Amino acid sequence: MPEGAADSAPRGFSIDAHRLAAPKAAPGLHLVATPIGNLGDITLRALETLAGVDVIACEDTRITRRLTERYAISAQLKPYHEHNAEAARPKILEALAQGGSVALVSDAGTPLISDPGFKLVREVCAAGHAVYALPGPSSVLAALSLAALPTDRFFFEGFLPPKSAARRSRLAELARIDATLVMFDSGNRVQDTLADLAEIMGGREAAICRELTKLHEEITRAPLHQLAREADTLETRGEFVLVIGPPAADAEVLTSDALDDLLREQLATHSVKDTVAHAVALSGRPRREVYARALELAKDLRGGDAED
Repeated sequence: MPEGAADSAPRGFSIDAHRLAAPKAAPGLHLVATPIGNLGDITLRALETLAGVDVIACEDTRITRRLTERYAISAQLKPYHEHNAEAARPKILEALAQGGSVALVSDAGTPLISDPGFKLVREVCAAGHAVYALPGPSSVLAALSLAALPTDRFFFEGFLPPKSAARRSRLAELARIDATLVMFDSGNRVQDTLADLAEIMGGREAAICRELTKLHEEITRAPLHQLAREADTLETRGEFVLVIGPPAADAEVLTSDALDDLLREQLATHSVKDTVAHAVALSGRPRREVYARALELAKDLRGGDAED
């Protein structure tokens, strides 16, 4: 809590030069969604809360300060991120125990969604303090709404593993999920990710959402194989959300003979691990079954050496 802050100190925020008063926020932890790009995408309740709390806990004080300065909010900003969470969490709990109010924000979007905060919320709840959710911007939901793909069921993956082998293995697991997939990616990896997606998930419909709500927002919709083929022309600056449609309802399950043919072809040039990842996605068969069969065939093909 701010040292020496008085409850009677004026609190408020400004919109287009109009100054609005904000009441002191209720004691507890306030989870406040903030804009994912366009600073105009913030709710009145969020502004009122940010102006009314004792402390704003944020990932990067420099980024959050842009928001507070835009709306003339005088607030004490304290860093709370994955590198200092263990030390910062007890201080927040202590402030709440003293009847204080703390807002938790991420750099962009809704707190706890691919951002730190889960352990803090869990410990605040365990300590019996109030937790309030102030919904608002979310790049996940924005991308889903723009992708023109089914939204009745979706699976949010977050960031994929950075290394190719681990990424391909994870994508093979995701390919089995009967839902639209949503994942984050960075500009320096998105082209490689699209190549892996196309190889593992074939011609599924997909959308690349870049720089959502920002000046250079761009949405590209096409089958995965086309997106991968044209990836070298993709503008890689900015932040990406990838949305991949669900598998076809009549997706084919390979026969045992067809599975063996696929495994033999892949084992000729790939490791067992990569072969299994690829075959699971294409065969429609359980990973355990595919892995066991791949090991058998690898021993035959490699004279007893079935290195993973």
